[in-house]
Amino acid sequence: VQLQASGGGLVQPGGSLRLSCAASGSIFSIGAMGWYRQAPGKQREMVAVITSGGSTNYADSVKGRFTMSRDNAKNTVYLQMNSLKPEDTAVYYCNAHGWDSDDDPFDSWGQGTQVTVSA
Repeated sequence: VQLQASGGGLVQPGGSLRLSCAASGSIFSIGAMGWYRQAPGKQREMVAVITSGGSTNYADSVKGRFTMSRDNAKNTVYLQMNSLKPEDTAVYYCNAHGWDSDDDPFDSWGQGTQVTVSA
């Protein structure tokens, strides 16, 4: 199962970006999906996760500013990021857990997309 993330870029403080992550391959079902980020010199951290039923959980640092959603028909998740701050600068990765068509579990990561918040 492959994940393709897109939507990163350079934005000014206070601006917005929308990230997308599409899963493809021999997928039987996808459970939880998540967005994580890693800034230079720091460990990767959870940004937001969403269950197959649509329940979400956010890092305290992004609550009220970021919104994660998913389209199960398209095996795609989105991260709407508003009121961006310089400290949101990082490489953003998507992750998915589930079962493939061979009834094997998978835990896949996307390639990462750079988000830079700077004036």
